[in-house]
Amino acid sequence: MTGMVFGVGTGVFLIALVWIVAFVLTMLLSRTTGIIKLAIVPVLLLALIITLILLFFPRGSEVPSPVKEVQIVDTLFIGRYVLLSVVCVVFLAALFMLLPLHLLEPVYAKPLRTH
Repeated sequence: MTGMVFGVGTGVFLIALVWIVAFVLTMLLSRTTGIIKLAIVPVLLLALIITLILLFFPRGSEVPSPVKEVQIVDTLFIGRYVLLSVVCVVFLAALFMLLPLHLLEPVYAKPLRTH
C-alpha cells in the first residue's frame, strides 16, 4: 500500500486534479465570446471520461496486500554490551583511583606568626 496519503491513493488526487483543471478551464472559457465558448462542453466531457476511466479501471487491487510483520533484530547487541562493560570498568577504576587522592590528601599545618 505505498503511495497512500491520508488513507487515500494517488487516483483520488488525480481525479481531484482533473476536476480542478476542468473547473479552471470552464471559468476561463466562460469569459470568452463567440464559438470558443462552446469548448466548455468538450472540457467537461473529457474530465468525465477521465474520471470514469480512473474509477472503472483501477490499477491497484481493491483488497490490500497483507502487511508483513517486520522483525527488528539488534545485530550490535554483543558489541554494545561489551562497550558498556568496558565503560563501567573504566569508570569504577577512575572512581577508586580518585577516592584515595581525595581522602588521603595531606593537610599541612599553618605556620604560626611570630613577631
